Amino acid sequence: MVQATDLPRNETGIAAVLGVLKQRFGEKCQTGESMREQHGHTTTWIKNQLPDAVVFPKSTEEVAEIVKTCAAHKVPVIGFGTGTSLEGHVNAPAGGISIDLMEMNEILAVNAEDLDCVVQPGVTREQLNTYLRDQGLFFPIDPGANASLGGMTATRASGTNAVRYGTMKDNVVCLEVVTPQGEIIRTGTRAKKSSAGYDLTRLMVGSEGTLGLITEITLKLQGIPEAMSSARVSFESLDAACQAVMMTIQYGIPVARIELLDTLSVQAVNAYSKLSLPEAPLLLLEFHGSESSVAEQAELFGGIAEEFGGTGFEWTTSAEERNKLWQARHDAYWAGVALRPGAKGISTDVCVPISRLAECVSAAQARLDELGFIAPIVGHVGDGNFHCLPLVDVENPEELAKADDFIGWLNDLAIEMGGTCTGEHGIGQGKRPYLVKELGGAVDMMAAIKRAIDPDNIMNPGKILPDA
Repeated sequence: MVQATDLPRNETGIAAVLGVLKQRFGEKCQTGESMREQHGHTTTWIKNQLPDAVVFPKSTEEVAEIVKTCAAHKVPVIGFGTGTSLEGHVNAPAGGISIDLMEMNEILAVNAEDLDCVVQPGVTREQLNTYLRDQGLFFPIDPGANASLGGMTATRASGTNAVRYGTMKDNVVCLEVVTPQGEIIRTGTRAKKSSAGYDLTRLMVGSEGTLGLITEITLKLQGIPEAMSSARVSFESLDAACQAVMMTIQYGIPVARIELLDTLSVQAVNAYSKLSLPEAPLLLLEFHGSESSVAEQAELFGGIAEEFGGTGFEWTTSAEERNKLWQARHDAYWAGVALRPGAKGISTDVCVPISRLAECVSAAQARLDELGFIAPIVGHVGDGNFHCLPLVDVENPEELAKADDFIGWLNDLAIEMGGTCTGEHGIGQGKRPYLVKELGGAVDMMAAIKRAIDPDNIMNPGKILPDA
C-alpha cells in the first residue's frame, strides 16, 4: 500500500528558518495547525504530512528570498497552488515551508497579435479565460478543477481538450523559475521556436516542484472558434464506445473533446446534476470550427457511432445545453463520491495507446466488479486516458488492501500495454513505485538531474523519484 513515509527532519534548520520568516513576513507567515493541515492535504488517500509554516509571497523576489533562506539552512520548500492535486504532491514528509502562490495572481500581459499571454502562477484557468473572453481568445487546457496555472504547469496537466489542443507541455512557451539556490532564471523567450540550448522549459513543465518554483508563465492562446457543437451518444458496452473513439481518431475527425462515462458514472451525474441521460456507456463530444465544419464533424461522428451500435445520438450548438453537459462532466468526481456516502474516492488514472483503450477499460471494469467496488470510470478517451474512482471505506484495512491491489494491477497493465501509469495526475508520492517499472534506467538520469540542480534535496523532497 502507498505510504507517505516521513523523511528525516532538520529541526535546527527549520527553527532558524521559522525565526527569519516570521520576522520578515509577519502575518504572511502562518504556523497555525489548521492552515498547515490545509496545505498538506489534497484529494487523496495518502496521509496528510504538514509543513511547519505557510508563507504567502506576492512577488518573484519574495519567493526568491524565502527559498534563499531555506537553502541556507537546508530546509524543504513545497510549492502550493489550489491544492487540487491527487497524488500527495503538496505533502511535507520532512516538514519545511509551504509557499502558497495564490496571491501571485496577476495577468501581466496579453499579446493578442502573437496569441500568447504572461501570467503569475496563482492565476486560475477560469480567471484567465474570463479575462480573455472579450478579446476573442481562450486558453484551452481544462483539467476540470479550477486549478492554478502554476500547478497545472508543474504537474503537466491536460484534461478534456487535450485531444485537440495538447497538454500543458504543448502550451507553455517559457517560464520564470526560482532555483533551489534562490536565483531567478528564465527558460526561454516568447519566440515561437528556438534552437538555443537545452529545453529547460520542458524540463520544468511536469517537474512537480522538485527542480524549482515557477513564478511566471508565458502561455499559448487560441482564438475562440466561430462555432462549437456538442454531441452525445449511448452504447451497449464500454468496448463498443471505445471502438467508436478509436475509429473517430483514425478517421482524423478533429474533435476538441471526446469523453467517456461508464453506466455507473451516468447514473451518478444524473442524480447529482439532475439530468436524464440514458443509463448506459456514454460518449460526450465537442467540435470546434466554422458553422459548416462543426455540423460536418458531428454528422461524420454520428455515422461512426451508428456503426458501433450507438443510440440516442444528439448534437447541439446551444451554449446552454453544451454548458449543462460539460458542467455535469466536470462534476463527475463529486457525483461519483456521492454514490457511497462516507466513503473516500480514490482517483487513479492511466493512459494507453488508443489501439489498446477498449481492452484496458474493459479489463479495468471487470477487475473492479470482481473486487466488489462501487467504482465509476470516466476518461479523456481521445488520447487513451481514463480514470477509475473506487469508493473505499478508508477505516477498513481489507478494502484499502483491495484498492491498493487494484491500483497496482491497473498501473502494471497500462505499462505492459505500452502506456503510462499516469496520463495527467502526475507521480507525486502515490505513483512513485511504478515510475521505474515504466521508464527503467531513465529514472537514473532524472535522479542525476535532480542532484545536479538541487544537491541538498530541498525542493519538494519525497516526490517523483523513488529515493528522493
